[in-house]
Amino acid sequence: MQLSLYFGFARDAAQSQMPRVIVRTLHLALFLMLAGLAAASVEAGAQSSVSGMVRDSAGVPQIGAQVQLIKSDLTVAANVYTNSKGHFVFASVLPGSYAVKAIASTFLPSLRENVRVRSATVVNLTLNTLYEVMQWLPAQPRSASTQKDDWAWTLRSAANRPLLRCLEDGPLVVVSEGPNSQPRLKARLVASGQQGTFGEDGQRITMEIEDTPSTSRELLARVDFDPTTNAGMESMLGFRQDLGFAGSVESVAAVAMHPEIEDAGGNGAGSGLEEVAVRTTERMQFGDAAEAEVGTQQVMARFAQNSPNTILSEMPFATVGWRTGNNEIHYRMATAVPAPGMDASGTAGVLPALEMANGKLVVERGTHQEIGWERRTDASGVQILVYADSIGNPMLEASARPAGGMDFAGQALMDPASGLIRTAGEGFSTAGVVASVEHRLPGGNSVRLSYANGDALVISGARGAMSLSALAGAARPRRTQMYSLSLSGTIEGTGTRWRASYRWQPEETLTRVSPYALDAAEPFMNLHLRQPLCRVRGERAHSIDAIVDARNLLAQGYRSFVLNDGSLLIFAQEQRSMSAGLGFTF
Repeated sequence: MQLSLYFGFARDAAQSQMPRVIVRTLHLALFLMLAGLAAASVEAGAQSSVSGMVRDSAGVPQIGAQVQLIKSDLTVAANVYTNSKGHFVFASVLPGSYAVKAIASTFLPSLRENVRVRSATVVNLTLNTLYEVMQWLPAQPRSASTQKDDWAWTLRSAANRPLLRCLEDGPLVVVSEGPNSQPRLKARLVASGQQGTFGEDGQRITMEIEDTPSTSRELLARVDFDPTTNAGMESMLGFRQDLGFAGSVESVAAVAMHPEIEDAGGNGAGSGLEEVAVRTTERMQFGDAAEAEVGTQQVMARFAQNSPNTILSEMPFATVGWRTGNNEIHYRMATAVPAPGMDASGTAGVLPALEMANGKLVVERGTHQEIGWERRTDASGVQILVYADSIGNPMLEASARPAGGMDFAGQALMDPASGLIRTAGEGFSTAGVVASVEHRLPGGNSVRLSYANGDALVISGARGAMSLSALAGAARPRRTQMYSLSLSGTIEGTGTRWRASYRWQPEETLTRVSPYALDAAEPFMNLHLRQPLCRVRGERAHSIDAIVDARNLLAQGYRSFVLNDGSLLIFAQEQRSMSAGLGFTF
């Protein structure tokens, strides 16, 4: 750079001293400015570093923890692992703003946002387990100047951030989002009577804690027990943490104890089924265009007494999606087969189906892969996907009508209350297509049409009486199709929420086509109603709802077979079941 300054004065020597002073001052200012620009350019081109330690809450260095350096545009700039001392280094980093994320097995991810990198920057991260993050503490102000909390107890995070609060004389509620906003009510109690469902006949009482509206952390909880049986219970506890632009992490643990379920024909030996499942999920976002979800589901199951074996199974899953406008393309891999009557907020979505086969307790599982395209607008949606499945221990469910002593001990699980049994069929592989169209109707109603093809198990060659193992072994896959129509909405004036569906596939098929399909209708005619009986608005909303849920209303798809001891088995894709009760939200 060349800079020329010209000054001209037509005055005497005495008066020319002032311009010389001004010129020297300008030269000095120009020199300092050029020196600053040179230093800034050198700093901009310099490479900085980011280093630090990764420890657990006890201060123990974590070896082999994955550490990511994330740019402001959500892309990963670098990826390293901690050494034997828990130390990590990003050697060459351009100055700027970053996020540093640490990931290790059995720990919740740790994220440090808005890390300003100008030279050698040190970032130390602490990894916590799920149980360390949450703890019940008395609600005390954090400083003398802080206004005293009016809540009796509060569930706080390790950073002393409130998650849930409990009034001394009130129910469990969530933290309000702002100083002037009201907390949303959390608790829901449902008392119902059910009939025709495996492991759920009789009276049921369910206490459920819904998701909190917190933008950072949520708690999920559910307890479901049957007072008509000997301490039959299902429960679920989950925790979800939002990691900002990096995604979220979720851990859900579910426990089921069904003392009434036993090894059919075992004369009480091995009675009392226990099942535990832990599902961990991490959802990662890459801008507005891409999202990935990976996780695993670990399952342990056994009989409470005289257990012939114990199931220990790990079932991973993953989904990757790309969005452009209203279109989305995704890939999904899953291993756990969704249990019948799966509810995304309940234990049925976490606990897979169990059966007996060849004297051993087994779990229904397989390998599912799909590639799909979806287009959604405010008024409609279209989805098409192709899939390939390899299913092991496919579940066969039947209503048993014994004639004297049953001779299929070690071949089926039995629920004496409902008279239903579950056994495992021969594994098979299949591939097919699933397509659906959804459209919103006036008044907030919607209609959905679906089609699928693939293989389902059929028992076609059974003649005369035979044993249960031979009958289950005779089930063979057959190529078939499925059609379904679903309608849902709310009736104006009464506030009745309803959902009706009809799913058809050949009645001789004993299993579903495309069992891994999400949002699939239950087989044959189904109806769900929820009618508000009492609504109280205000600071604390209360409601009482009547609930009716009926599945396979027309009792379709039943296939009967006679065993060699004279017992009658009636198989079906979905057993006819009825459930009704009252739901209290407070």
